[in-house]
Amino acid sequence: MMQIRISEELGEIASRILELRAKLHMYPESGNNEFRTAEVIEEYLDSAGIPSKRVLETGVVGILKGSRPGKTVALRADMDALPVTERTGADFESKIQGMMHACGHDVHMAAALGVASLLSKHRNELEGTVLFIFQPDEEGDGGAARMIEKGVLEDVDAVFGAHVSPDLPEGTAGFRYGAFYAAADTFDLKVAGRGAHAAEREKGIDALAAAAAVTTRLIAIPEQIIADRCVVTVGTFNSGTARNILADKAELSGIIRTLGSKAREEAGVLMQRIVADTDLEYGTDTAVNYVRGYPGVVNDEEMTCIAEKAAAAVLGEENVIRISRPTMMTEDFGCYLNKVPGCFYHIGAGCSRPLHSPEFLPADKAVLTAAAVHAAVITAFLS
Repeated sequence: MMQIRISEELGEIASRILELRAKLHMYPESGNNEFRTAEVIEEYLDSAGIPSKRVLETGVVGILKGSRPGKTVALRADMDALPVTERTGADFESKIQGMMHACGHDVHMAAALGVASLLSKHRNELEGTVLFIFQPDEEGDGGAARMIEKGVLEDVDAVFGAHVSPDLPEGTAGFRYGAFYAAADTFDLKVAGRGAHAAEREKGIDALAAAAAVTTRLIAIPEQIIADRCVVTVGTFNSGTARNILADKAELSGIIRTLGSKAREEAGVLMQRIVADTDLEYGTDTAVNYVRGYPGVVNDEEMTCIAEKAAAAVLGEENVIRISRPTMMTEDFGCYLNKVPGCFYHIGAGCSRPLHSPEFLPADKAVLTAAAVHAAVITAFLS
């Protein structure tokens, strides 16, 4: 069995891990454009003696093979940043105008690379193989599904990952059994009406009014869902050219988040019915583009038990929190869990600002806490 002093050995390389986090934070890149980020990851893996390969154009998979046979476990970290102008005032604030790691992906990458460095020193004791999956485009169209299509989970026995959370105290980890994150489906609606003079409304078909009615009815869908929780958001609405012209078209887009497959199906059916009924009422013709997106995150019970116990061993039981309520946020890590058993958990960010805020800046301790928990989880699983 591998003998590893996780906290002590991470402490020895802590400064290097935090320097790496700062470097990643200063040069954020959008989904599918993480070219510089991928190069930094590859260089670090190479310095730790871990071979890597590109998957897609910007994804990276590091492969650490132990000297002894065993299972294969994967650790996933997302890479992309957000179109947010940073206002943290950090010494390592983003140098890319209008782009920021406002969701903590810099922390996720640095922690995973810290684990890679730590475990590489114990490869002679390591039983099995560890894959370090650095995934692009979590915030956009979802890189997880495309990475899986390229075979990153072939022969993988379990997969783990984490997200920093402003809801948890610094130095803690949070775990939830079963359903954790919501599924998310997107919709784009194009409402076609007929333009007319505003003084003669009866001669036209008001696309703007119909779209407004649809919006009001869509955001009321959760009141009709009995199966489980649901949140509907209309995020964009565009219509009209002048105050005295009846709008001949309108476009809106949004997202439906649900917990549970029954609620997901109910919400989709209700959306289609609302659009059809509104078209009938207003005389409009609406084109619907409805896309089933992220499947939600549902943790495997056995893998969650392993991860929770491993975290308690390295952080202390008092620093491990049982999360009682699922979140309506979404995450494409669920795509991995649909293929192999695993667990997704939270790490206390040490920052109370919300995710995606221009002021969100996880503490350095969050990086080291994540690395410690990851290392403990991986070694516990392989042992």
